[in-house]
Amino acid sequence: MNIKTYIGLGSNLGDSQQILVEAINQLCRLGKVKVSKLYQSPPMGPQDQPHYLNAVVCLETTFNALDLLDELQRIENESGRVRLRRWGERTLDLDLLIYGNESIQNERLTVPHIGIFERDFVIFPLLDLDENIQINGQLLKDLSILQHQTLTVLADHTWANC
Repeated sequence: MNIKTYIGLGSNLGDSQQILVEAINQLCRLGKVKVSKLYQSPPMGPQDQPHYLNAVVCLETTFNALDLLDELQRIENESGRVRLRRWGERTLDLDLLIYGNESIQNERLTVPHIGIFERDFVIFPLLDLDENIQINGQLLKDLSILQHQTLTVLADHTWANC
């Protein structure tokens, strides 16, 4: 049975757009993928780092949540993931944001992702994929953070199709 999941992608080291395209190509091997627009955002953590490229994919997959997390970490590692400091620069970050309608909380995974409601670089791409998406009964399109956008759209949803 296919589960609809949403995965956040981010990069601000190296050729970020190419790194994200390669990650999406890897995700396409795990199931059917739909890609959001490509955004540029200022860093959430330390400000002495490059801006990020961000996107979200909707992945329909048969993987259970922890196996999917393992696959995301494998893709990060194969991309040469570098994380220099907390909320710092990185070559590739893949976050499992939503896994079906499930709420998961264990030592390895919290779904829905704990920071969704505070991150416009996650909310806008999620809305690209489903304008009526809800998390825990909250319509994302009604969040006040949408009035304070810090993002720049770099490409429409066709930037990385597989």
